[in-house]
Parts: sequence; C-alpha cells; structure tokens
Amino acid sequence: MSAADTTTAKVPPVRQSPPSGSAAGGPGKPGKKNGGAGVPWLLLAPCLLVLLLVLGYPLVRLVALSFQKFGQPQLWGFQEAESAGFDNFTKILTDGEFWAVVLRTVIFAAGAVIVTMVLGMMIALLLQRVSGWVKALINIVLVASWGMPIIVATAIFKWLFDADYGVLNWLLSRIPGVDMIGHNWFASGPQGLAVIMLLVVWGAVPFVVITLSAGLTQVPKELEEAARLDGAGAWGVFRFVTLPILKPIIVMLTTLSVIWDMGVFPQVYVMRNGHPEPEFQLLTTYSFDRAFVVNDYGTGSAIALVTVLLLLGVVAVYMRQMLKIGDVE
Repeated sequence: MSAADTTTAKVPPVRQSPPSGSAAGGPGKPGKKNGGAGVPWLLLAPCLLVLLLVLGYPLVRLVALSFQKFGQPQLWGFQEAESAGFDNFTKILTDGEFWAVVLRTVIFAAGAVIVTMVLGMMIALLLQRVSGWVKALINIVLVASWGMPIIVATAIFKWLFDADYGVLNWLLSRIPGVDMIGHNWFASGPQGLAVIMLLVVWGAVPFVVITLSAGLTQVPKELEEAARLDGAGAWGVFRFVTLPILKPIIVMLTTLSVIWDMGVFPQVYVMRNGHPEPEFQLLTTYSFDRAFVVNDYGTGSAIALVTVLLLLGVVAVYMRQMLKIGDVE
C-alpha cells in the first residue's frame, strides 16, 4: 500500500436532492407539513370548549348581574330583575369601605408575594448545596405540604395560633421575659391578617421552590465559574448570572402569586369561622358578604367584576414583561 493510499481521505457520495412533489412536501409545496395551521387549533378545541363552558357562562352571568338590581326577591322569582345601569359601580366606587378593602387586599397580596418569592428563592438556592438524600427529603416534605387541603392547613394554623391552647404561644412563653399565654392573635386586623398571610405563604412556597429549583438546573456552571474567576462573589454571581437566566420564571411565578394571593378566600373565611370582621375583609370575602350575606347580588357581582379587571391588569403587565424578554432573547 502506497503513502497516497493511506493519507487520501475518502469523499462520501453526493446526496441526491429529492424530486419535486415528494411525500414530504406534496406537489408544488416542498417542506410543508400536512394539515397546515389548522391542526394546533383542532387539537386545542376540546380544551377551549371546556374553558368556554366552565368560565365563559359564569363570567357572562357575572357581567349581567353587575348591571342589574338583583336581590332575594329576584333570586326566588317573586320579581323580575331590573336594569340598574352603572348604579352598582357608582355605589361601590363612592364607598370608602370598598377602597379600604382594595388597599387592604393589595397590601396583603404584595406582602404575601414578596415573602413567598424571597423565601422560595432562598430555599431553592440552599437545595443546590446539600446532598442528594437531603434534597430528596426536603422535596418530599414540600410536595406533602403543597398537597395538603386548604381546609386542613387552616385548621392546623388555627390550633397553632389559638389563644388558649396554641403551640406558638406556649413556645414563645418559654423565652425568658416573654409572656404570651392567652394572647389573641386575631384581636386586631393587622396581626390576624399577618397570621393568614403566613398560612398563604406556607401553601405557596413549595410550588415556588420546586419551579425555581428546576430553573436553577439550567444555569450553566461555566458562566458561574467564569464570574468567580473574574472576582465576583456569591451575590455578584447571583445578580449578574443566575438572576438574568431565571428572570422569565421569576416573572411567571410572581404574576401567578399575585393572582392567587389577591383571590384568597377560604383561608380568611375558615380562619374567621365564616364571619370575617370588617378589618379582615379582602375583595373576595367582601364580594361574598355583599352577595350572600346582605343578599345584594348586583353589588357583589360589581365588586367581583372590578376584582377581575384588576387581575386582568396584572396579566397585561405579565404579558408585556414576557414580550420584552422575548425581544431581548
């Protein structure tokens, strides 16, 4: 065998282009998949139909009731529903109590979201630095707490913060100079809402931790190592490497948390034994009271519709941020 035979590379045969009108693209339309743009809509049709039936009719009915005078006589069929125009909206928008409830709801939701996101991020970062079995154990605990029914979790928190038999009062009283025996955490609105906020955060943190932990696995280790070699500390690596990569996930989680926390109802309702006091009223419980306690379904529907509009504003901000992130990428 000569030296030329051992050093000359073999050139693979040239691949012939497929003839026009092949099965991949069809005659005159090479490369286009069968079905066209209608296939995704066809596959989404069952889901869209279910959403239309489950959410569409209640929303239409809510809008209709918000423009009507609808009370107990109309509910039982003794009188016909009367058109109220914008009277229901004028009534609530000129009511100081309504705006106090709106402010209380915004503060409550903002506090719960901030605590949830900060605590969830800290736990997710710590999970990256523990051994495998510890991480698995913590994930099991998180999923178990996340899957606990809200009513059960609320009952447990009521027992923990009970004035007479609460474990928390007993533990705090073990501290020298602290006497919390018999302390009523629900004697004031801010204190009681803080307890309810802890309950909401406790139920929301597992989802945030699991989602952020999945996102952290996508952060390239090479970028983190390069940042450390450039002199960045732990905070610098998190701020300039980890945080930008996790931004889409953080925006999504923050938006979902705002929607969920502004829609909190069972935690307040059950914690206050079905009769939330005025200083515990949020938009959801306030709408419920107007409709089913005062039997003014028109006003209750108007409050619920205003709540929906506020949440749509949050969704609009979310969509704008996601579009900005898409443009940058």
